[in-house]
Amino acid sequence: MAQPSNPVPAMTTTPIPLERPVVVIGPQYLAQYPVDLIISTKIFTFGENDFSIKDVNGALIFKIKSKFMSIHDRRFLKDAAGNTIVNLRQKIRTAHRRWEAFRGESTDEKDLLFSVRKSSLFQMKTQLDVFLAGNKSEEVPDFKIKGGWMESSCTIFLGDGNSKTIIAQMHRGHNLQTALLDTENFAVTTYPNVDYAFIMALVVVLDEINNDRSGVD
Repeated sequence: MAQPSNPVPAMTTTPIPLERPVVVIGPQYLAQYPVDLIISTKIFTFGENDFSIKDVNGALIFKIKSKFMSIHDRRFLKDAAGNTIVNLRQKIRTAHRRWEAFRGESTDEKDLLFSVRKSSLFQMKTQLDVFLAGNKSEEVPDFKIKGGWMESSCTIFLGDGNSKTIIAQMHRGHNLQTALLDTENFAVTTYPNVDYAFIMALVVVLDEINNDRSGVD
């Protein structure tokens, strides 16, 4: 039997969901329980490779594909069947290392979903601001990311981070088996009633900004 395009991730525990769902990519990516997804990748090569995202039972949920052959580095978040859900591209010549996310494979302004940029040019620890497409002033971010790959963990907040309302967390998982295989596992927990496809897209951008391969903003 063919695997469905959007398999439902395995259920873990069930804390109280947010009163107002956080939907950015689509309501089909909401769950009433925390969604734990695992990214496995070769050590030190995460920013250069395609990879898969699975739930705690090993079911394939998403794929990430990369394209570095154009003026814009691009990443494609795909469902288990290979359909593009969202594409992410670096916006060149910006001061804060900005990435933009568009629905499907479009790059039209009308299909812009959100953008992500560094909170400040010089940072001791990673902080990113996330702005939804409707936030034209960009004075206050809609979401805040604190932490990154170098810190081995990150937290994603609703709003500018001052509310302390957490919607997702990522941490590095390492054990003897992954050490022997030269791989690392990154676990991402999306809180109930939060768009987990959106969270995975943010994790991809976080990886790109942390890698900063070109060194040019």
